[in-house]
Amino acid sequence: MSDAVLADTADLWNRLGRKADLRAKAGLTRTVRTRTDAIDLAGNDYLGLSRHPAVLAAAAAALTEHGLGASGSRLVRGTTEIHEAFETDFARHTGTETAVLYSSGYMANLGAVAALAGPVLLDAHAHASLHDAARLAGRPSETFAHNDLDDLERQLREVRPSLVAVESVYSVLGDAAPLREIHALTSAHGALLLVDEAHAIGTIGDAGSGGVPAAGLAGDPGVVLTATLSKALGAAGGVIAGPAVLRRHLHDTGRTFIFDTAPPPAVVSGASAALAVARESDAARAELARRATLAAEALEMPVPAAGVLSPPAGDAHAATAWAARCAEEGVAVGCFRPPSTPDHRSRLRITINTGVPAEDFDRAIAVVRKTR
Repeated sequence: MSDAVLADTADLWNRLGRKADLRAKAGLTRTVRTRTDAIDLAGNDYLGLSRHPAVLAAAAAALTEHGLGASGSRLVRGTTEIHEAFETDFARHTGTETAVLYSSGYMANLGAVAALAGPVLLDAHAHASLHDAARLAGRPSETFAHNDLDDLERQLREVRPSLVAVESVYSVLGDAAPLREIHALTSAHGALLLVDEAHAIGTIGDAGSGGVPAAGLAGDPGVVLTATLSKALGAAGGVIAGPAVLRRHLHDTGRTFIFDTAPPPAVVSGASAALAVARESDAARAELARRATLAAEALEMPVPAAGVLSPPAGDAHAATAWAARCAEEGVAVGCFRPPSTPDHRSRLRITINTGVPAEDFDRAIAVVRKTR
């Protein structure tokens, strides 16, 4: 390597080091920590299904039969009858014609936006993967003010997008999108509506079918939904669901489908079992709603749409310190700081896990309130 190349490389690492120092001063350093046995108010396992006996048994059986990994992409060797059965069941669960399985929710969102060509209009609070998808897919994109129907209508007229992307339940603030009203506007302006159901599948709607069916939009040809299997289903993977013609288009042209290794059969089998359990978990959903209301009242916040509650925490340093005080008391909470927060305010992020014993949950909320 020449002296000039060595100098350029050294300059790169020095610049990255200086940027890291600036982030540290602003309280924006991210630290990977191993999981502890703290009371879990940080993970997204809303119904406690990641450890459900039926889920673990299904995953173990598939692991024995198929091995650890999928061994290839979906179009090569990665597809098993487990993958196809899950797609069929998920489509039935959400009232869509078809569904396509991916290795992650991020890949599903990227694949959906890339497949549905044209300008994209996104809710300002939509998940980072949707904003990233528009950029990475090279789509012209704009944002409209969060849940602001007047701003959405104005931009539908001015931007004339082919796709509007929202979340049914927002991943940071935990509020719901007015899907019926948004759909009325997108339909009137000839735009397709993409709804990320990550935090709604399993938690809201009839049998946990999500926000789209709850809004009376299941199977509507003007709606495509995406989801991840890593929230209420306690697994991993992602899915796109919509009209049958979309499946063929994604199989033929979708780069995140064609070139990515399929999710492991054992994980998908566990997710299938989790979906079956979630479908029959009305009592757990009622308990989720009860706990969400209890937590919101204790922290003097609006009641969330499902299982996410994010109390404001001042600046990034204050948020980090608050989360650390909770950890010292044996309670794990999320700590969201810019750019993870769409409103640019640092927050704790509390998620409701009905797998946590009720007395532990009550104590954990008391700790969060006490350490504020």
